[in-house]
Amino acid sequence: MSSDEDGGAGSGVYAGVAGRGLWVEEPARRRRMPDPVRTSAVRAVVIVAVTLTQATITFFLTLTGSWLALPMALCAIAGTIVATWGALDVLITRQMWNQRYGVLSEPSSTARRRREACRAARGREAAPGRIPREDGPLATSGPYTTR
Repeated sequence: MSSDEDGGAGSGVYAGVAGRGLWVEEPARRRRMPDPVRTSAVRAVVIVAVTLTQATITFFLTLTGSWLALPMALCAIAGTIVATWGALDVLITRQMWNQRYGVLSEPSSTARRRREACRAARGREAAPGRIPREDGPLATSGPYTTR
C-alpha cells in the first residue's frame, strides 16, 4: 500500500501545496485602529456583554419569581448606564485621536497651498488702479475714521 492510497502527504486536496505553510499573511483591508481606540472598544464590548448577561438573568429570575430579581434588575439598569458610557468613550477617544494625530501635513496639502497663497497675496502691494483703503471715499465717514 502506497502513501497515495492511504491518504498520505502527497494525495488528495493537499497534493499541490507541499511547501506552503499553514499561515499565509494577507494585506489588511482596513488600517488597524489606534491602541487607545481599540482599548476603549474592547472595554465597551466587555461591558455590553456583561450587561446583556445581567439582563438575561434578570428576565429569567423575574419569570421564576425569585427574590433576586429586584437586585439583578437594579444591577442591569446600572449596567445599561455604564454600557452607554462605554460606547460614548469609544466615540470620544476616536474623535480625540483623529484631532490629535489624524491630520497629516504634507507639501501637497490643500491647506498648505491655500496658506501660501494668502501669504503671497498679503506680501503684494495693492494693484495699480485700485484706491487704497486709507484714501477711499468711505475713509472719512463712520465711527472708525483715521483723520
